[in-house]
Amino acid sequence: MLRIALVLGATGLVGKAVTEELLNREGWGEVRVLVRTPLALEHPKLKQIVVDWESLAEYSDSFKGVHSIFCCLGTTIKKAGSQEQFERVDLDYPLAAAAIARDNGVKQFLVVSSMGADAKSRNFYSRTKGRAEEALSKIGFQGLHLFRPSLLLGHRKEFRLGERVAARLMKALEFVMVGKAAKYRAIPGVTVARAMVNIASADTHGLHIYTNEVIHVIGKR
Repeated sequence: MLRIALVLGATGLVGKAVTEELLNREGWGEVRVLVRTPLALEHPKLKQIVVDWESLAEYSDSFKGVHSIFCCLGTTIKKAGSQEQFERVDLDYPLAAAAIARDNGVKQFLVVSSMGADAKSRNFYSRTKGRAEEALSKIGFQGLHLFRPSLLLGHRKEFRLGERVAARLMKALEFVMVGKAAKYRAIPGVTVARAMVNIASADTHGLHIYTNEVIHVIGKR
């Protein structure tokens, strides 16, 4: 039986790659995406649903029959405008979606978190990601998969100077990123996406955390 996937954050770097990966994989009969702005993409398996994230409960029908949800929501404080708005995107929206997913019997929830995610961290970004992980782990999915990548590589719609400089530096130093340093290696968004789809296709039960070096391995083509 073909599965139905639902992608949150399909316009972002990893979310778009996840969507394209699912569309090209056997075993997935329908790929639904919740977006504010439709993707410039057409495919027989693709169903785009334009939503207002502040009223997500109104779109609960979009979660019906879904086997796996791929949560790729994420922003930056600069783009969000404040820490409060950052939390809305990286914490509140994923948790709201997870609650609706649970009520609709969704089996698997896969989410892009971040290296260093820790609910007790002094760093606001890492703390927010850790809080999201902690809350999601209490919802009770058959399979909860938390992916903690390092710096993501790939083309984004918006220009991020800091990430662009860091990405070039990490690429230049990649040959020395071995041993204990391997966990810090930058990782292409498409590799993260491939890893997520590989894990979802395996349908593994329980709570699993995938570190950056593990994502590099399971996301190989």
